[in-house]
Amino acid sequence: MAGRLLLRTCTTALRLRSHAAAGRSHRAMSAVNGIPTDEEQATGLERRTLQAFKQGKDPYSILKAKHNAGTKEDPHIVPCIGTKRLVGCICEEDNSAIVWFWLHEGNAQRCPSCGSHYKLVYHELPH
Repeated sequence: MAGRLLLRTCTTALRLRSHAAAGRSHRAMSAVNGIPTDEEQATGLERRTLQAFKQGKDPYSILKAKHNAGTKEDPHIVPCIGTKRLVGCICEEDNSAIVWFWLHEGNAQRCPSCGSHYKLVYHELPH
């Protein structure tokens, strides 16, 4: 008799739990505004990034950088938070070797292999 009572209680509890779970997900999808957009749902760093994009800024350098010619007059811009940075240059498009060199603050410097010019520019971190 106690076994039947326990079995009946467990099955009733499971049935109620499954109905409650199904009801919750159904109500959540039928909200007044519908499914939230990315801007409404974003929090933290993602929210700050989306707000900056709306203002036309690129705070974390996510977008593709402007292509420069690499000449002395129009060098490739390398952002940095210090006074020097290690730069890798793939001199030719189909080359598999990378030429590494240190780029220091000041005037534009040349790649030792191909002669492309690079210039270090101080970059303020957004946070």
